Order: sequence, then structure tokens, then C-alpha cells
Amino acid sequence: MAVFRNRFITQVFRSFADLIPMLTVILIFQFLVIKQPIPDVVNLITGTLFIVLGLTLFIQGLEQSLFPIGESMAQAFAQKGSLFWLLCFSFCLGFSTTIAEPALIAIANEAAHIAQNEGLLENSTTTVLQYALGLRVTVALSVGLAILLGVLRIIYGWQLQHLIIYGYLAIIVLTPFAPEHIIGIAYDTGGVTTSTITVPLVTALGIGLAKAIKGRNPMTDGFGLIAFASLTPIIFVMIYGMLL
Repeated sequence: MAVFRNRFITQVFRSFADLIPMLTVILIFQFLVIKQPIPDVVNLITGTLFIVLGLTLFIQGLEQSLFPIGESMAQAFAQKGSLFWLLCFSFCLGFSTTIAEPALIAIANEAAHIAQNEGLLENSTTTVLQYALGLRVTVALSVGLAILLGVLRIIYGWQLQHLIIYGYLAIIVLTPFAPEHIIGIAYDTGGVTTSTITVPLVTALGIGLAKAIKGRNPMTDGFGLIAFASLTPIIFVMIYGMLL
């Protein structure tokens, strides 16, 4: 209990130290550039404390649950020796974590409403919801495929840079043919998929798998899955826009 308490207190100070640069920038511009007092100091202090506490609990949760379970499951699948179930697990992990990603839900809903306001969709709530859901499912499928591809890369030792180069070449080729309104959304979905839910589990999967496979280095082979997760949504969303 004492060890946990000491780790928690240490993490609180680390979280606060991580926020200091952001708070410094806000205060400098508030007082020296805008030259106005802070509207509600009490809310600022309270909100900062909540952020520090939230970051601390989030990092503790990653270290004690998501990272260990991700690594242990990857090692268990590798030891089981079933490539089929490992690939199924990888795809389902990528799909499920992405479909629940709060940032993706927000950007899909916003994109659907803007498309409706611009006259690109029918003036119907059902149509807007279907468009947003279709966008989310498309991105989730692409991330599932990306994690599956990343797992195959670790197993067979494919060069990461070659796959990334081919992926961006595909993006360059598709961009001129994609509808203009979908290009910005496609590029943004590549970033929102790599957020709080997806990154910890996918990273743990890659590291655990690299540890379990003989001849693989967790440092050189375990990382790189997130690169695929931010790359494939751009391709899939542009194709989604072209098909619609």
C-alpha cells in the first residue's frame, strides 16, 4: 500500500510538471499580450487540479491494467501458435478500440452535420446519423486491418519504412480523385484514431508480440503499429467518399 501511495504521489507531481508549459503559455499571453485578468481564477485552479488528477489516474490505469493485459494476451496468442486467432484478435482489437474512440465519434458527428448544412446530405436526421456511423465503421475497419497488417509485419519481419512509403504513395494517388469535401476529413481521421483508447492497447500488443517471438526486438519490432493505425484511415475514408 505504501509503495502504491508513493508511486501515486510521484505521478501527481509528474502530471503537474507536464502541465506547467501549457499553463505558462496561457498565463503569459493572458497577461502580456491580451492584457486582461483571468475571468474566473477559481474555475481555472479547480480545472487544473482535475486535469492533474485525471492524468495521474489515467497513467496509473495504463501501467496497471491495459499495458500488462495487452502484453500478456499477445504473448499467450504467440505461444498458442495459432496465426488465425492472433490475426482475428488483432483485427477485433483495432476495430473495437477505434469504434469507441471519443475523438472519432466527435469528428464523425461534426462532419455529418457540416455535410448536411452544405447540402451534401439530405435534410434528415436519419441520413446524418447513417453518414456519421458509416464514417466511424469505415475508420474502425481500416484500423483493424492496419493492426492486422502490423502484426504480420512483426511475425514475418517486414520492413516498416517500406510499408509506410507504399501507404503514403497510395494516399497521394487517391487524393486527386477523392471528393473535395472528404479529403480534409480523411486526413483528420488518421490523427483522431491514435488517441487515449487505441494507443495503449495497440502498443502493448506490439511489444508483447515482439517479446514472445524469437528473433524479434521489442524496441525495433514492437513499435510501429500506431503508424499503420494513422495511415490506413486516410485511404479508407477517401474511398468511402468516392463510393458515396
